[in-house]
Amino acid sequence: MTHKSKNGDSSLNRRQFLNRTATTAAGASALAMSARSWAETPTSNEKSPAQLIDGKTQRAIDRGLSHLARRQVKSGHNRGAFGTSGYAAGVATCSLSGLAMMCGGSSPAEGKYGGHVERCVEFILRNVRSSGYIARVDNAVNENMYGHGFAMLFLAEAYGMTRKTEIGKKLRRAVKLTVQTQNNAGGWRYQPVKQDADLSITVCQIMGLRAARDAGVHVPDETREKCIDYVRKSQNANGSFRYTLQGGHSTFAMTAAGVTSLYSAGIYDSDQVTKALKHLMQYKPSGAGTGGHYFYGHYYAVQAMWHAGGDYWNTWYPAIRDELVGRQGSDGSWPASIAGPEFGTAMACIILQIPLNFLPVFSP
Repeated sequence: MTHKSKNGDSSLNRRQFLNRTATTAAGASALAMSARSWAETPTSNEKSPAQLIDGKTQRAIDRGLSHLARRQVKSGHNRGAFGTSGYAAGVATCSLSGLAMMCGGSSPAEGKYGGHVERCVEFILRNVRSSGYIARVDNAVNENMYGHGFAMLFLAEAYGMTRKTEIGKKLRRAVKLTVQTQNNAGGWRYQPVKQDADLSITVCQIMGLRAARDAGVHVPDETREKCIDYVRKSQNANGSFRYTLQGGHSTFAMTAAGVTSLYSAGIYDSDQVTKALKHLMQYKPSGAGTGGHYFYGHYYAVQAMWHAGGDYWNTWYPAIRDELVGRQGSDGSWPASIAGPEFGTAMACIILQIPLNFLPVFSP
């Protein structure tokens, strides 16, 4: 029996397929495999990974991952990081680079970049403080809750793949820190203390908590419910999302982050999601590659469209794919004005590999 898809045809859409197969999937990796199987079936109106990731795109991905592999520090107290100073030496860039390699099918100690992913894990574990805050313990880099959120997400994916006791122990410590520092409105700010909040930092924590929960780590329902409430209250009437509950700018990046967090919380079909997606489509990549917080925005936008599926996905992914492939440097990297090429390259590789659906946290 077939079901009406979101686009009105009689094919089985991705979420319906995953819901149908979830009861037989043995863990997150099996569910990800089910999603890849769905993408190849004729019941879907969406293009398959093979159709979306053409030869030119795959070469760009390969060059990007190879660039990251060359940049990783192999010895000394920075071992595992992707530089010795600045953003490249921080936990955010390390975590995103590890995720980029995982998106291609590698896991800690396994696969083409298994050794590099393992070094990422080791670096992050060394920098989980006794409080649970993930940031350079030597304070060599000025870090904040962005890095903590990305690192929590990365550790959760690594834990789901390996079930290693040390990873689980420190991941739980990081989750506890996040739960304890959530403010009364349901959000987080730059420092690991209970104070004001903004949507940008909050979404990083939501994604990290979702990944941890998927990996079997307890996250209180109250924390999740407060997150959802915070995000809902951050949306404007036109579908966009603002920086703080009190006001502030509404941008492409904020809207992409907002709708992705709703999806991550299990909210798929609502007027809020529909309005946000329609608003986002105004920013469909056109090749110009302009705008503030470019990689942060597109990291969340591609997830939002992947969750939405159908025509949204079929339209958005080829556009951002072609824009990114056209922006890649001769050395295989992608420049990022503030955070550096390692950060930009990791983000670009994650975005380009989303159709492969290897990581449960990015799955619908």
